[in-house]
Amino acid sequence: MLAVIRGAGDIATGIALRLYRAGIKIVMTDLPQPTSIRRTVCFSEAIRHGTAVVEGVEACLAENAAEARKIAESGRVAVLVDPEAVCVKTLRPDALVDAILAKKNMGTRITDAPVVVAVGPGFTAGVDCHAAVETMRGHTLGRVLYEGSPLPNTGVPGVIAGYAAERVLRAPADGVFEPKKEIGAQVKKGEVAAVVSGKPMLCKIDGCLRGLMQAGAVVFEGMKCGDVDPRGIPDNCTTASDKAIAVGGGVLEAILHFTHALD
Repeated sequence: MLAVIRGAGDIATGIALRLYRAGIKIVMTDLPQPTSIRRTVCFSEAIRHGTAVVEGVEACLAENAAEARKIAESGRVAVLVDPEAVCVKTLRPDALVDAILAKKNMGTRITDAPVVVAVGPGFTAGVDCHAAVETMRGHTLGRVLYEGSPLPNTGVPGVIAGYAAERVLRAPADGVFEPKKEIGAQVKKGEVAAVVSGKPMLCKIDGCLRGLMQAGAVVFEGMKCGDVDPRGIPDNCTTASDKAIAVGGGVLEAILHFTHALD
């Protein structure tokens, strides 16, 4: 079975890990310049470096759909620069997963593959996808909806160890991102994590720097550019998050549900 995943950020990577370990071949698509924050657990890093390894699974950049298929069949995850997922027409996957997390539908249709699964708000099961998976932290995280839509985006990050919006680091200005810390570093409230156009991006809480935009990225004021985990556990920076794994389990359920129905 072959699945194409739109997006290759941290949630999409958690999805890819669960599908890959269930024996499904994976091709992922993303932007030419990915904006992933938790880069140490994102297969999108293969676009910048040629390869990326997360939890022992290797992803490789492919030049085209044909090469992506060969990589996927070789036991690795293939990553394509293909934000519109044009490769779907050539690859004709058994399943398509929209994990862009744009909070709206960026062009995915229920007719794109025999099984189409969408992640997060902006989709309606039975209309533009066969199933949708809940991404809101809480009791419904990772649940599969076979009708209806995931909960709407609240604009407030999920609570971790008592902190929500305080965890997120946002660009203080428009300009080029200059990190002053590394992912995995222990930080204190008030420390400078990065600088943009001469303005400091300050940590709001103590914890471990779980995510940070790459050097040289062009950002805009208010853009999410970092994430501090108040639990302060460096190992969490190198493994898929609880949220990503939960959502990935929901996607796997949905694919198997419809695959068995088609058999």
